[in-house]
Amino acid sequence: MKTVTLTIDGRTVQAREGEKLLWAALENGIYIPNLCAIPGAKHPAAACRLCFVEIEGYPRPVTACTEPVVEGMVVSTRSPRVDRLVHTAFELLLSNHHLDCANCPRNRSCELQRIARERRFPLRVKRLRKLERNLQVDDSSPVVRYDPGKCVLCGRCVWVCREKGTGVLGFARRGFERKVTTFGDVPLGQSGCNGCGECVKVCPVGALTGRDSAAISI
Repeated sequence: MKTVTLTIDGRTVQAREGEKLLWAALENGIYIPNLCAIPGAKHPAAACRLCFVEIEGYPRPVTACTEPVVEGMVVSTRSPRVDRLVHTAFELLLSNHHLDCANCPRNRSCELQRIARERRFPLRVKRLRKLERNLQVDDSSPVVRYDPGKCVLCGRCVWVCREKGTGVLGFARRGFERKVTTFGDVPLGQSGCNGCGECVKVCPVGALTGRDSAAISI
């Protein structure tokens, strides 16, 4: 496959022609915040709005997960405009996220924590009002525990459940009430879930975790 040469943050890198910019950067050790990107997905969700970058010649920042690389592209992952967009998107996520890091199974392996560490963002809401959703934890499955209060609506679990599982997960409702759930909003243990654990592996936060009796490696 043909490769192209581009510049990211002053570094000359090579990538496969047509590859999305996000993967080209990550494969070359250049971090771009992201939550919803999934390797192998044909149509990027671009839902988290965290992977903004600036490209020379473009009038405004674009999402790296949707932008294919081209020969000679010059990319900046940090700029005042990019930092402002990413910080705002990050705070919006935190504004309705159940922040209980000390008691979360994903503490120290959470993508929100990594973004905060890499970009030096505080893990608390400063400019926005905190809006807890107070959603009930689903402990009905013998394999998977689902805490919707920690869900960031990235859609990874929905995608992988359709591709590798039984397709029981999907999005329901709109706006502030939007959530990942099963058809008819029935408990996960009654939904036809086969307990494959693929959703746990792709969840970037502590929303989907393996039960104590389940051997699911992330």
